[in-house]
Amino acid sequence: MHYAKTASKLREQIIQFSGELSFNWGKVVRRFLTEAIYGIQARQSVRLTEIARALGEEIPVKKTQYRLCRQLGREGLGTRLMDAICRMGARGVEKKTLLVLDLSDITKKYARKMEYMARVRDGSHKCLGNGYWTLSVIATDVGKPPLVPLYNHLYSQKSPDYQSENTEIRRAIRQVIKHTHKRGVWVLDRGGDRGAIFEEMMNQELSFLIRLKKTRNLVYRRGEHLVEDLAAVCPMIHAERIVKQEGGKETIYDLEFGALPVKLPGKDEPLALVVVRGFGQKPMTLLTSLRVTRGRKSLWWVISAYLTRWRIEETIRFIKQSYQVEDIRLLTYIRLQNMMAILLAVAYFAMAYLGLRIKLRVLAGHVLKAARRLFGIPDFQFYALADGIREVLFGRQKGLERINPLLQTHEHQLSLFAP
Repeated sequence: MHYAKTASKLREQIIQFSGELSFNWGKVVRRFLTEAIYGIQARQSVRLTEIARALGEEIPVKKTQYRLCRQLGREGLGTRLMDAICRMGARGVEKKTLLVLDLSDITKKYARKMEYMARVRDGSHKCLGNGYWTLSVIATDVGKPPLVPLYNHLYSQKSPDYQSENTEIRRAIRQVIKHTHKRGVWVLDRGGDRGAIFEEMMNQELSFLIRLKKTRNLVYRRGEHLVEDLAAVCPMIHAERIVKQEGGKETIYDLEFGALPVKLPGKDEPLALVVVRGFGQKPMTLLTSLRVTRGRKSLWWVISAYLTRWRIEETIRFIKQSYQVEDIRLLTYIRLQNMMAILLAVAYFAMAYLGLRIKLRVLAGHVLKAARRLFGIPDFQFYALADGIREVLFGRQKGLERINPLLQTHEHQLSLFAP
């Protein structure tokens, strides 16, 4: 394969992508954004020293690192960048596109001087540790491969501007719907089962699908009942078998499912409680504002929409592992937040911009082949894609020296979910 030619095309696409994101921004910021996106892709790292090495400037690496660090401290950079990415990604969001909201964490076990570091629950090791929370929104369709990152924000409960987790979730929802114009179906895990979130969804007239906690009360046939009791009497009128692949192993689940018409206490909006048995000893309960019939197709779409979260959880792991996010070594809060927004841009480039534009399909195929794996390309192709981009860029030609980093092109953006 002609690595030099492919590397040149990749650089051109990174420059074009960053140019579209930073249209009408200042020249210095545009250059910084291009270099940051390129450096993270080339070294698969968010460390400034690695990004500086990727740029290969004819000055000491430490000087380049200082310049990058200074630019990363710009107020409002992350907010502006997330808004641009969300605007770009929202073009492909349709009425039944899933908008999966996920809370995760970055754990810094040995860090001591990082600003506003707080206690978080380490999702990998199932314990408490020091670090930061992250909130992501990823768009996708049921049964289709595109995953499109729209939002990625880092926050800490020790920050002076922190109000509550509900406030952070509401901010993410409002940021996304500003560009989607309320299209899409919001999908949340049990952490979304809270009055403030239901209130936000209903006030904004959004479609939603949220997994319930067993302590939730719902109104059924004019009476208020515990969701656990309603699940026990819900008729299981359909059955389905699914296979989940995880860690190289397959697990078979035989499921039964049904639904009941319900309402939230004190609310008039008709909702549906979808009950699924087969994942464990207790049934899984989903509350949705979507119009659901008792037909198999209608109910199975709702269940499939929620199960799509499995893919999203893998996507979060991809972003964290592929770019060594937990090795981040920035000390100030504003730089940490800005870097997470740049990482969103990097993930968007690898997962949506590069892979789905018709003119880049062949290029994406070449990049996947460049990922050298002992057992071939893994099932989750974005790992291979990120490795392939690094393989093509790293060491073939230094930095962006042969291309004007301020080049801006404005090609028509194709639908992200186009076949």
